[in-house]
Amino acid sequence: MTLQLTAPNRPWGEADLHALPDDGHRYEVIDGSLHISAPVDESHQRLVDDIVGDLRTAVPPGWRAVCRVGLRAGASYLVPDITVLLPASPLASAWADPSDVALVVEVESPSSRRLDRCLKPGLYAEAGVESYWRIERTSKGPVAHLYTRAAAGHYELHRSVHPGQCVTAELPYAVQVAPATWSL
Repeated sequence: MTLQLTAPNRPWGEADLHALPDDGHRYEVIDGSLHISAPVDESHQRLVDDIVGDLRTAVPPGWRAVCRVGLRAGASYLVPDITVLLPASPLASAWADPSDVALVVEVESPSSRRLDRCLKPGLYAEAGVESYWRIERTSKGPVAHLYTRAAAGHYELHRSVHPGQCVTAELPYAVQVAPATWSL
């Protein structure tokens, strides 16, 4: 069955996303335009699960590391692979407010590579999210690129962690980052 969408005569918004099917695709609105990503493969999901497990193991009381919680950023509605919510952050809907988010993590897929490297980091930084991790899937294993938000409002690469390395990330809280322990 082929899904046929009719674009509204206005920018896409949150209500439009609720009307789309739950079919495994990732639907996001970027500056009022609909973006559809292919469903993730099993290795992508295993990698996400491993990273969430590490984040949850180290999480301070009250913090939450969650999957598939959207982030409202101006006219954009983004769905990171992982979102770390600050203590006492309400989550009354599927969309978190950027002021309640300490970290977003994106695991690259062939269909999301350009978004995860170029477009989404700028939107997250503009929204005020302090930390961004981009996980690159390589033939040698996952590589974690850890970014922090600069005073100018964009991300700067803090460090890259390659397979075989293990470092303690300081932001958003102390957590071991050891890509060799993650599934690929």
